[in-house]
Amino acid sequence: MAAGNKSYTIVEYFGGDDGYRCGYCKNQTGNFSHGMWSHTMTVQDYQDLIDRGWRRSGKYVYKPIMNKTCCPQYTIRCHVLKFQPSKSHKKILKKMSKFISNGELPKGQDDGEPMDSVCEEAGPREPCRPLEMKCPVVTDLKKETAECPDITEGQTEVPEAAPTGSETPRKDQESSVPDGRTAASAPKAGVGADASRPQCRKAKDLRKERRLQKEQMRQHNDGASPIVSPTPSTPSQTNQAKPLEDFINDSLPENSSHCLEVRLVRSNPPSPQFKASFDASYQVYKLYQMAIHKDPPDKPTESQFRRFLCDSPLEAEYSPDGPEVGYGSFHQQYWLDGRIVAVGVIDILPTCVSSVYLYYHPEFASLSLGSYSALREILFTRQLHKQSPKLSYYYLGFYIYSCPKMRYKGQYRPSDLLCPETYAWVSIERCLPQLENSRYARFNQDPDAGDARLLKDVGRALVLYRRTVMPYAVYSRKRKGSSDEAEVQQYAGLVGQDCAERILLYRA
Repeated sequence: MAAGNKSYTIVEYFGGDDGYRCGYCKNQTGNFSHGMWSHTMTVQDYQDLIDRGWRRSGKYVYKPIMNKTCCPQYTIRCHVLKFQPSKSHKKILKKMSKFISNGELPKGQDDGEPMDSVCEEAGPREPCRPLEMKCPVVTDLKKETAECPDITEGQTEVPEAAPTGSETPRKDQESSVPDGRTAASAPKAGVGADASRPQCRKAKDLRKERRLQKEQMRQHNDGASPIVSPTPSTPSQTNQAKPLEDFINDSLPENSSHCLEVRLVRSNPPSPQFKASFDASYQVYKLYQMAIHKDPPDKPTESQFRRFLCDSPLEAEYSPDGPEVGYGSFHQQYWLDGRIVAVGVIDILPTCVSSVYLYYHPEFASLSLGSYSALREILFTRQLHKQSPKLSYYYLGFYIYSCPKMRYKGQYRPSDLLCPETYAWVSIERCLPQLENSRYARFNQDPDAGDARLLKDVGRALVLYRRTVMPYAVYSRKRKGSSDEAEVQQYAGLVGQDCAERILLYRA
């Protein structure tokens, strides 16, 4: 929505007092989050919101209550310019290359990780009350604002966070393991001529122990046990700096049995290409939900699909220094021999590509399409970076350490987790030891650090009241006896100063 040349974000805040079902531990009332329904949203506002722990599901935007919810969900981002595919990532790319070349699907089930968002279990995705409000033309309240001379537009953008430190090399893994495993201890001293040396052992036993230690070292790096110190790079490791682009291109050989094409189509507003492929895309989603999530045939309706994965509050925006495709919400469609086999739902934002959801045709589950699509999206982000230098991060949604199946997102490194108290980015290597001790953790090690973007004066928060934009201080004078200050204060603290002074909080 715009007033003159100005675009606004308009939201209705719901609070977060009620618990609901957790999609990870299956607790029926243990999942808690704050929620907002967004009628429209600018990409910069959403960028600022996800950098404070928010995330969208359709037009519903939610933020887990980290110190209260049963499975804390930490925002995770990958530094795409520094990313190097791991051993398991290379294996997945080679598997795809082999399939495209000779046409044979690998046997067995998907051994990759599902790129599923927590969105489906996030809670209500529609307003608690009917919202057929047709947003009117918004007029700025110049005269009323003049009554509060200390209130400004607040259009300052948050400076882009500098990349955080560690780029610790890591070995790869293909699955998570239960907590509590530790590396095998060194052999104890024996009782031979030199008691300080271990007993002689069979070569077979030594090889078995080395394999065990190697496996446990891989598990360490998955976060199931304390992070181990990296070993110095050897010459052979140093020479293995093949970029992701080469691995992707190698997975798409010419003159092969199959043809794989990735198409980007804008979902909001829907482009002609999106409309033309809507039915085919929906059918793949329906098959995916039935096979992977065991939904009954009548549950994944077309309206649910549209509301969950097609509707978006993000406006399409274009900028001279932005990517050619613009900003907003898109579907990245994977076409195999002329039919859709997978769809990645993504948002292109000022400094990142944000993964929303991935679904695929169950027939191709053995191709590890979840992991393959993540690698393709990292490559896509790197391509956008060439057009827009500040766009250099790939957001994988939430990292849930308490759910072993969701730890796979930590494999895309170097990556950071968002501190739930100070909203500072901290390298995942520094976070994992804390998460081993407690599900909820403050990652920022500075005990004096706080929320640098906290709005201290709730009167500066913008509201939309009777088709007019005004600061909350003006609104509260107009609505004498209004009792919603505590709610607005909570909302403003959650969205931060920049968003509170830009986003319009709808007041009926």
